[in-house]
Amino acid sequence: MTTATQALIQPPRLRSEHGLEPGRRVTWMELFFDLIFVAAVAQVGTHLQQDYSPTGLLRFALLFVLIWWAWLGHTNFSTRFDTDDLVQRGLTALQMFLVAVMAINATEALDSRDSAGFAAAYAAMRLVLAMQYLRARRIERSRALAERYALSAAIAAVLWLASALVPAPERYWIWVVALIVDLGTPLISTRHLVEVPHDAAHLPERYGLFSIILLGESMVAVMTGMSHQEHWSPAAASAAVLGMAMVFAIWWCYFDGVEAVGERFVRSHADARRFHVWTYAHLPLYLGIAVAGVGVEHVITTATVAPLHLSELAILSSAILLVMLALGVIGATSHRRHHRSGRRLLEMTL
Repeated sequence: MTTATQALIQPPRLRSEHGLEPGRRVTWMELFFDLIFVAAVAQVGTHLQQDYSPTGLLRFALLFVLIWWAWLGHTNFSTRFDTDDLVQRGLTALQMFLVAVMAINATEALDSRDSAGFAAAYAAMRLVLAMQYLRARRIERSRALAERYALSAAIAAVLWLASALVPAPERYWIWVVALIVDLGTPLISTRHLVEVPHDAAHLPERYGLFSIILLGESMVAVMTGMSHQEHWSPAAASAAVLGMAMVFAIWWCYFDGVEAVGERFVRSHADARRFHVWTYAHLPLYLGIAVAGVGVEHVITTATVAPLHLSELAILSSAILLVMLALGVIGATSHRRHHRSGRRLLEMTL
């Protein structure tokens, strides 16, 4: 291999060997990656805006979970192993293309041909992730983790691809099994999480950037609702103001109130359990933000026509409540809060 080739193609290395790589920041490629995924969420949300009902919510929630999990798979890999070489950039670009295919195929009902295309594109993303982990298995310390995640991603990919070839409702049962494989793998890999930690500062920063971009999409939804108003009514104006206030309040609470993006070191099984809670709590948080943003847009758009139906009001209220509960759970996992609690307990004992 020539020197020029070696400069372009580098084997993965364990970047978080000690839990933290000093001075590491999110790259422009990672930020671009995040933007594409949030754009996919917005694309999926257009159907929810047209069908803000329990059925529409169920459809949106499933597609949202898969988009977010695809983002999380790449994010967890890159925080440990990303060398930003030509191969990694190529695989990242391929995943960005595939999530665009997922978004394009998210316009029809779950029993449609489009949803089969969505599942097939997601299956391809899991295969790409498996390839990434196979590249990382040469690192002896992380070999067990890499092999487990590669196998899990490959199994899930086969299941999702098989579901694309099976008609509904049988397709849904395969989805359930595939989701269990996808969502359950980190929970049975706690030992590897302690032995091969993520970057304690870089990973929370990725979550923070995804959060702020998603909040930005919610603000865009508010502005879209405002743009549909020709003659402002008190109800529409109040909904717009309250919608912006809601987005700002979530931003404030997430970044300042609950210390969501503080460093997340995993040095013990207790730390790993808190990390799992912190990670999975972001799913209802992000889902609630997305659903609430669409709901506020719907309120502003229809304010001069008719009030929300009871089911629509229930969905919007539940989304806001979900965000509040998720923020509370995230705040409870803060290392600083645990440190303060332990210090107070020690002072009381003395």
